[in-house]
Amino acid sequence: MTIYYVNSVTGANTNAGTSEDAPFASFSAVESLKLQPGDSVLLAAGSVFNDQLDLKYSGTVDAPITIGSYGVGDAPVIHSPNDGIHSLYASNIVIENITISDTAGAAIYGGYVSNWTVRNVEVDHTGLSKSGSITFRTGSNITIENSTINDVNGDGIWIEKINGVTLLNNTVTNAHGTAADAVQLNDSKNIVISGNTFDQTGAVTPKGVLTLVRPVDAVIEGNTIIGGGFGISAQAGTNVAIHDNDISGYGGYSWSYAVGLGDQGDTRNYDISGNYIHDGVWGVSVSAAGTTTYVREGIDIYGNLFDDLTQAALKVDRPASGSFHDNFIASDVTPYSISPSIIAAGTFPVSDNTTIEEGGITLASADSLVATDASISLVSDTGLTSHDGLKLSLDNTASDKAGDHLDNPIGENGVSDGTLLLRHFGKAALEKQGLTLGNGDHGPTIEAADLAGPENGNGIFHHETAPQPLHHWPADGPIVSILQDSMLH
Repeated sequence: MTIYYVNSVTGANTNAGTSEDAPFASFSAVESLKLQPGDSVLLAAGSVFNDQLDLKYSGTVDAPITIGSYGVGDAPVIHSPNDGIHSLYASNIVIENITISDTAGAAIYGGYVSNWTVRNVEVDHTGLSKSGSITFRTGSNITIENSTINDVNGDGIWIEKINGVTLLNNTVTNAHGTAADAVQLNDSKNIVISGNTFDQTGAVTPKGVLTLVRPVDAVIEGNTIIGGGFGISAQAGTNVAIHDNDISGYGGYSWSYAVGLGDQGDTRNYDISGNYIHDGVWGVSVSAAGTTTYVREGIDIYGNLFDDLTQAALKVDRPASGSFHDNFIASDVTPYSISPSIIAAGTFPVSDNTTIEEGGITLASADSLVATDASISLVSDTGLTSHDGLKLSLDNTASDKAGDHLDNPIGENGVSDGTLLLRHFGKAALEKQGLTLGNGDHGPTIEAADLAGPENGNGIFHHETAPQPLHHWPADGPIVSILQDSMLH
């Protein structure tokens, strides 16, 4: 296991390259080596390299080849008239602690590769001649974590035909282009996307934020997703869990949605829960652009919070089976818009959703909603004033991680043992008109007696709370439990 040092300022390609005192000067010296498993190529802090680094050799699972940095100062920078780092058929590679910017092509391109980890990498202003930022095509086990991608042309992250994708705690902002998403994954499986911030509010003509085309076994959890024409597009997939994300600021089109599915192929087994969906157009949209018949089944939507939407929290206008229950919907948001034929078929029932009204904390149950044949949507009570103060504050329960919900779609963020749990909502807790649930110091459980009123109360209930000073939640989000006469509300 050899460490090679490269310093663009003090190095020389005639050096041995095996010590900080005798480093190489450029990538050409590195590419002339036959790197072995466990070898490292370290770039000097403050160095700038104006060329593409080609990786031709593989490490092993226990001894990967590492591209990193050494020394004190700014991270080394790769500029390139081509890709920043390019590789075909190399496996077991780690790239860490460097910056890649102003490349004509992708920052990192890997084709037919496996077991790559990209961590603590900053990508800025790449894809200047051809679109690209971080791109992997065909392979397995790709991890991108704790990295920053900004101001790129084309998709921020593009992954295609990869078995095993993990995106953790990254920030992707401003992926530019009419076909550009912050992140796009095509025909991949065993996917975990957790703890990331994807923000397209400053992008030039963006398409959307997160696109998954035909995903299989995917968890999208605890992310902040902002802007774009849509939040999460997972149109055709199998076993997809979308949990505890904060999705906002999307729009620009009449069809814009926070979560969209049902187009481009069959859709099976979706668990959409615990998300805070706000400041957009549609909430969850089960729809299609054309009339092609697809399977849309097993779509469970529950425990989400919908606020400040110009259209309904739920849209279902193509044949589908599923349920929409135990959600929290601001009083100025239309709860749902469902085609009359689907209502008549009874394949997508709506029940036990709670309306959050303005002025104090007032919860009104909307149990077992029954629509007539003439009903397409349930509209909020027009007598209620607009709701404009619902906000969320910090919740740091990040320990609930990815695989927890696939085998148990009704997990701790949903319905269990007759108790509705309202948690997370994009790392946040309820605040409204300067009011909060609880005293601002802890994430409280609000018992049924506090919310439901008299012990013998039935039907719609209201509980008024006197105004209190605004508090910020330092840690856990609230848990709201609503249980009345052994019935969930």
